[in-house]
Amino acid sequence: MQRRFLGPMAAGLSAGLVLTLSACGDSATAESGDAQLKLIVTEYGDRSGTSSKRYWDQLIGEFQFEHPEIAVDVDVYERGEVDRKVADLVKAGKAPDMAQIATYADYAAEGRLYSADELLSIPAQADFVRAVSEAGTANRKQYGLPFTASTRVFFYNKKLLKQAGIDSPPKTWDELQADAVALKQSGVETPYGLPLGPEEAQAETLNWMLSAGGGYTDNTGSYIFDAPENVRAFEWLRDEMVAKELTNRSPSKTNRQDVYDAFIRGEIAMLNGHPTLMERAQEGGIDFGMAPLPGQQKPSTATTGVADWMTAFKQNGHRKEISAFLNFVYEKENVLKFAAQYDLLPVTNSAFDEMRADESHRNVWEFLDQLRTAQLYPVDKVSWAPTVRTLRREIGTTVEEGGNPGSVLQTLQREAEATENAN
Repeated sequence: MQRRFLGPMAAGLSAGLVLTLSACGDSATAESGDAQLKLIVTEYGDRSGTSSKRYWDQLIGEFQFEHPEIAVDVDVYERGEVDRKVADLVKAGKAPDMAQIATYADYAAEGRLYSADELLSIPAQADFVRAVSEAGTANRKQYGLPFTASTRVFFYNKKLLKQAGIDSPPKTWDELQADAVALKQSGVETPYGLPLGPEEAQAETLNWMLSAGGGYTDNTGSYIFDAPENVRAFEWLRDEMVAKELTNRSPSKTNRQDVYDAFIRGEIAMLNGHPTLMERAQEGGIDFGMAPLPGQQKPSTATTGVADWMTAFKQNGHRKEISAFLNFVYEKENVLKFAAQYDLLPVTNSAFDEMRADESHRNVWEFLDQLRTAQLYPVDKVSWAPTVRTLRREIGTTVEEGGNPGSVLQTLQREAEATENAN
């Protein structure tokens, strides 16, 4: 989808550059006339009435009312397409000025991106939620500007649990397994939805690693795929859940969307989910509850955090114009509006605090409370993109009959380390 916005043309570029921008340093500007920015963003809506296009239409219109000398041309792409589209444009020498994508490390390593301190005011930089902004930092510079975030919590169908005689959601692995057995005996075909298929296996994987006290990296940022805690988590899933038919069949072929759809149909009683599942479950008439993820011995103290990144490319030399636009994008009202519209989490502290204090946003408080301690993917590493492709392909095999978690996780460890060292 494409939407083009052109504000009234100013007499010359110099008139537009009277703007006082707080980003540091000088920049190249458009060769002549007014600047035109190309922006590529991700689609967050699931139908025409909720398309992200509507948000960007209004936002760009408001920006250009204040900055008529800067034109913004925006393309909106589905989540599965946007990163590939940007990669193709960069390869062809036609990088957009800005792109909202899932990873940034390759472009930063190649010197293609402006850093946050070249674009944003000091207050704007300081306003980012720390756990999220740190994941956007590579080699001590922030190149990924967080745009949206989400965390994962434990969803459960209240009606199905009640019918199975379960009064409260499980807090530990043993309770999860016991509840799954009770649900199975009460007639629920799939007590727990385990999506380890290729769509987004990395999120479910990290949830289980964290619940065991592991993760993708340690406190120094080194990969720990094959840590004993991680191996233990997948051995437990294999032996205590999948082998006992307490999950969906063939987790390696089951995508996140599959289990979400089944939860909304009332066919799955428990699963890990992100904020957008709430609206769909409500529309489906599911009486659901949310809780922290069950941990090995107690509720998990950390959960998976996911962010999309706004990146700004140097190729067209529009630093000042990009700076003006992004400082506008990250104003509290704009951040809050986008997050609220799509049941996502704001990435700035000012918007976070306002949402957490507003009773009308109570439905996302469970997710908000997880954000500041959430563990995000190691997207600052160039090695992450190829490693996660292998993970999506292989991790589901660890929990199926004959699966070998230790072997698969050791393979991921070797690949990740080799790729990281090569870069």
